Formats: sequence, structure tokens, C-alpha cells
Amino acid sequence: MTDLKPSVYRKHFIPLESNPVVFTKLIHRLGVPPSLAFTDVYSLDDPDLLAMISRPTSALILVFPTSLQYEQNKAADEMKRDNYAGQGAEEDVIWFKQTINNACGLYGVLHCVSNGKTASSITPSSTLSNLLAKCIPVSPQARALVLEEDEELEKAYTTAATEGDSAVPENPEDEVDFHYVAFIKSTKNGHLYLMDGDRKGPVDLELPLTESDDLLSEPVLEVVRKFIQMEGGENLNFSLMALGPSQNDDDD
Repeated sequence: MTDLKPSVYRKHFIPLESNPVVFTKLIHRLGVPPSLAFTDVYSLDDPDLLAMISRPTSALILVFPTSLQYEQNKAADEMKRDNYAGQGAEEDVIWFKQTINNACGLYGVLHCVSNGKTASSITPSSTLSNLLAKCIPVSPQARALVLEEDEELEKAYTTAATEGDSAVPENPEDEVDFHYVAFIKSTKNGHLYLMDGDRKGPVDLELPLTESDDLLSEPVLEVVRKFIQMEGGENLNFSLMALGPSQNDDDD
């Protein structure tokens, strides 16, 4: 799930199951309103299956198996980039460096709900609202510590991690072979971003989106298709979840 050395991690979480119900319950506990929810995306090409998803879609989470090819591609990309140092309200996006082992699902969630139009719908004084108030003004390094030390966030996550259908690992320090990344649209510059806490910072994909383009618009779908193909697209273990209007406000 990550190429960071175990010594980097100060905390270890049980991995989150790739399940839109689990993800939806988690964001509601954190302070996202019931009007928003995650749902599975079953096809990137079939218009009938895509039409089943409530729009507009504000973010995507892609889940995929890690591999040597993926790690090599990522390392090559990261060699060209500097460590991100953004902080404050002027940031184009809000990014979190992953320092909690096996918690890439949590970082994917945070990237989805802290950016785009979803961020403006967060319930005031909620766990997420309070977290962002502490995180936005500080450096990525300080943000990482805020996340590690937030007891309400850990409690909500731990509950979600034990609610899925999959067996929970006995040891949270055991590595898993899948990873989560998010795709979001910046409300500042309108660009599409790849958000991955295992990288040096947010990745501006330099794709400007129009006001009417959501995260299931054709330009975004093409980016996701290429990402999957580059990382071994024939593997059926790839899955995609979309964040958008809830079809059922009773998910909690």
C-alpha cells in the first residue's frame, strides 16, 4: 500500500474496506451532510451504468492493487517534483501527507471532502470542521501531526474500519496490497488533481475543467482510464467510488 519505511510511521490503523456504505457512514460521522454519499462506479464507458450515478460528482476514489510497476512509475514521477509546502487559505487544494500506516482510505476520504464544493457543506463545529480549522493554516508536516493526534477522527475511523464485510486484520501493522487515491477538482483554479498522501504533494494534472464539468465528465474519465491502463488495467481488482448527491439519506 505504501513505499514508506515502517520507521516513518508513528501510528498504524486497520485498513478501510473499499465499500461505499462504509465510506459514506464515515463522512457522515465526520460532519458531511446526509445529502452526500459515495457510490460504486461500475463502468467508465457504459453510458447506461454511468447514468445510474447521481450527479454532479464532486470527487472520485480509485482503489487498486499495488505492484512493482506502480511503485516504479510513482518513483519516476516523484523525482521530478519538490516537496509540497503549501499552507493557508491561498492553497489551490488541501493536501495531507500520509504518516498513518494502512490509512490510505482515510486520506482519500479527507482529500475528497476537504476540497471542491463538498468542503463548503461541512457541518460547523463537526469533527471535520474542527480538524480543517487546525490543519489549513499550518504546514503539511504539522497537518500530519494534527491528524495523528485527533482522537475524534481516530474513533470515527476505527468504527468504520470494523463495519465492512471483510475480515479485519489482527495486526494493523501488517501491510496490505492495495492503495487508495482521490481525484478532485480545485475550486480555485478549476484543475483536476490527483491526491495521494504517499506522494510529495498534490499532483496538478493540468487539466482545466469548465464550471459544468464534474468528476464523471468525459475529460476526467479519460484521465482515470489512462491511470488504470498505465498501472496494469487488465487487473479486475481496480474499483472506483464517486462522491455525489445521496440516493438514500438513511445511510446512517
